Amino acid sequence: MNPGWGAYAIVFVVSATVSATVVPLVRKLAWNIGAVVKPDVRHVHEAPTPTLGGAGLLAGFAAGMGVAALLGGFDDVFETASEPLGILVAASLIWAVGFYDDVRDISAPAKIAGIVLAGSVLSFAGVGLFILRIPWLDVLVLSSDWSALLTVVWVLVLTNAINLIDGLDGLAGGIVAIGSFAFFLYSVELADAGVLAAGNPGALIAIATVGACVGFLPYNMHPASIFMGDGGALLLGLLLAASTMSVGGRSTQEFTGQTYFFFAPVFIPLFILAVPLFDTVFAIIRRSTSKASLTTADKGHLHHRLMNMGLGQRRSVAILWLWTALMSAFVLYPTYTGEGQLLALIAIAGLVLLLYTMFHPVARRMRSRLHQQGHPELLLPDAADEVADT
Repeated sequence: MNPGWGAYAIVFVVSATVSATVVPLVRKLAWNIGAVVKPDVRHVHEAPTPTLGGAGLLAGFAAGMGVAALLGGFDDVFETASEPLGILVAASLIWAVGFYDDVRDISAPAKIAGIVLAGSVLSFAGVGLFILRIPWLDVLVLSSDWSALLTVVWVLVLTNAINLIDGLDGLAGGIVAIGSFAFFLYSVELADAGVLAAGNPGALIAIATVGACVGFLPYNMHPASIFMGDGGALLLGLLLAASTMSVGGRSTQEFTGQTYFFFAPVFIPLFILAVPLFDTVFAIIRRSTSKASLTTADKGHLHHRLMNMGLGQRRSVAILWLWTALMSAFVLYPTYTGEGQLLALIAIAGLVLLLYTMFHPVARRMRSRLHQQGHPELLLPDAADEVADT
């Protein structure tokens, strides 16, 4: 029997409440131990800001999982403790890697090794990609070796995607909250349709992640009083990977609402998480063409480019949140209705958002200003610092 909406609501409320309660305590601790990010050329904030907010996210998520274990509606999920326990161990491990990086700084290879270890824990606990549906071709049942490899790769992709997009106040937390909620709704619909087994943890992971983000966001909105740090970004990436693999990597059944995604549920996260994934691909291409190291920080990310257009932090964040919401709607509408007639309206909304971004009065003034200065490319590294909050 699948959990009811009330059970999921309790998990959400507990996760959000615990996260919101722990974050102020962590903020005080960060000040005391000197875990503070000072303004520099890599960041757009103007005052020293404590990090380590990921501890609040971890506490909120763990609390949500804990209360779910006590609720009768999730008996099937906790029938065997290996998956829930594996998720919590992997989440704690990857947060610890990010925490150490926030406090001491670790090398890129060491960080990657930590992410691989956390992904391996997920795979060992039974959370991973086991089924891969190739559009128009066949369904592949992966061997244990391939399953473990692709599980780790997917964790690497999403953790780095969220880490890269975490460049403005509230941006990563909001995108993960929107994307996770969309994936929660998607998972519940597939479970109700009998496509997923009753013990599938995907929806539970997603809603606990949403709650943790919602509890954290009030402290992280511009001007942020605390950052999630690498610990929080890596944690959210792993939780996204765990929930999406639990759903997209296990089902062999076709579902009419997936027609527009070639009956391949593993592709769904590519749409819901289009913003951070596109930013990651673009960063790899940008750094490769400039012959820079892939780990070299720069200000060429999507949020930086919006800032360079003069849109400011709040407006830039809102635009990227809206793009995530639109891509989520693109997935959810056919999933819930089995139809595609109104997808054109979503496309129109996307076009309107694009036009708003490009032709907003602030953006037009910035373009005019840069043309007058002889820089029509609009991508001056320091342009955002001059007009960040216009």
